[in-house]
Amino acid sequence: MKKLLNLLMMSTMLLIVAACGTSTDAESESNGASGSEESQFTVGITQIVEHPSLNRATEGFKKALTDAGLNVEFEKEVAQGDNNNNQMIAQKFVSDEVDLIFANSTPSAQSALNETSEIPIVFTSVTDPVGAGLVESMDEPGGNVTGTADMHPDTLPKTLDLIKDLKAASIGLIYNAGEQNSVSQIEAVKELANEKGLGTEEATVSSSSEVKQAAESLVGKADAFLVITDNTVVSALETVLMVGQNEQMPVVVSEHDSVKRGGFAAYGFDYFDIGYEAGEKAVQILKDGKSPSEIPAQFPQNLTLQINKEAAEKMGVELTDELKEKATIVTTEKDE
Repeated sequence: MKKLLNLLMMSTMLLIVAACGTSTDAESESNGASGSEESQFTVGITQIVEHPSLNRATEGFKKALTDAGLNVEFEKEVAQGDNNNNQMIAQKFVSDEVDLIFANSTPSAQSALNETSEIPIVFTSVTDPVGAGLVESMDEPGGNVTGTADMHPDTLPKTLDLIKDLKAASIGLIYNAGEQNSVSQIEAVKELANEKGLGTEEATVSSSSEVKQAAESLVGKADAFLVITDNTVVSALETVLMVGQNEQMPVVVSEHDSVKRGGFAAYGFDYFDIGYEAGEKAVQILKDGKSPSEIPAQFPQNLTLQINKEAAEKMGVELTDELKEKATIVTTEKDE
């Protein structure tokens, strides 16, 4: 009987120890899981084409998320200037259920919005966010989209005044009529040029391979080129610069990266900055849980005039003291 009682007591103690051990192990595993758990986000990047300005914007966007300490996996897709590719990229990101879409260009943002009204979309390199149907207004975007524009309200008036100062009577414009971003810019240029007594001559393209011929078609009709932020034309900027140098026609551009590539001058900003500012909006969405509708879209900051000295010489432009006082003088990217 005594042996039986001892056996029963030992069995009970073993069960208690075993139960305590199981409870402790489970708690340890639970603490380990919660202690190592970190929010990871997937961000889809859709970019219409590869060129230095858009690439800089993407770099800025990524840097903002990295600086905020977010754990992000980036999926970047480039549409190679094809709107059909744009749509397929947007469809892929929706199918992948990414946490946020970064749309770098007007067509990229429009394609993303066509595919989803739920996934947050942050854009940059968009000239007219309201006209493109991306936001209801800059202050109150509404919906699932916000971001940063690449055209300051003062850019165009200042640019046309600069062209008038060059004694040009007519402006040569090259653009892709399939880009809403470009069409709205050209309409604005023509309207303001008319008010300022400047003529305009147009040539349209559908691919970068057509840009050189389009530029040549404007020789003898225009006194200076104005290259707007058209992705097709900017990706083939060097061909316009070649025509400008050969024909002694100033090539005025619309952002600083193109000045460094050899454009004569631009009232602009660094695309890295607008990409970074777009990234800060993405941080508010991913980290702080805000809706894009709560985050105002914005125009570029720090608008300044840059002039490329070497380009001025090659295009036969005399740099007056007045121009030198207004501008920051830079050199071509390849010469730096």
